[in-house]
Amino acid sequence: MITDKKRLHWLCIGIICLLLTACHFEGYKFNGASIDYTKTKTIQIADFTNRASYVWGPMAPMFNNQLKDIFASHTKLQQVKRNGDLKIEGEITQYTQRNKSVSSEGYSAQTELSMTVNVRFTNNTNHQEDFERQFTANTTYETTQSLASVQEELVTQMVEEIVDQIFNATVANW
Repeated sequence: MITDKKRLHWLCIGIICLLLTACHFEGYKFNGASIDYTKTKTIQIADFTNRASYVWGPMAPMFNNQLKDIFASHTKLQQVKRNGDLKIEGEITQYTQRNKSVSSEGYSAQTELSMTVNVRFTNNTNHQEDFERQFTANTTYETTQSLASVQEELVTQMVEEIVDQIFNATVANW
């Protein structure tokens, strides 16, 4: 004989199963991208050149690889060399450092490193979403450290931040 407690248990399990199979989220993706893959299938990502007055050699390749990687790993878009449904191009326009804070002795205590990237985005399936915009990231380091000793780590952080900003602005609609 089935008790009321067992009956309630099986009823709850049945309702949960029904809800899980009945509900699906068509427009939301857990990776942050909101792309209509019936209309948008390809993306063209041009290599960004470094046009900043101060140039650190590995920065442009690092940025280009990260940008392409985020779209490869977080979307189903096929990357193409030309005629993409989405097109991203631009250049690194600024890479600077400046004193951020001064110690009690009057010397620089922290230095701020800044990177700016100009992006031109074209959505060939919906030109109302096209834009040209600059994305910037900043980070600081103690002036007791040399830029050469922290540059790779700090540039990596700024590149990741800017790439996330670009991804969100182009396909996440945030």
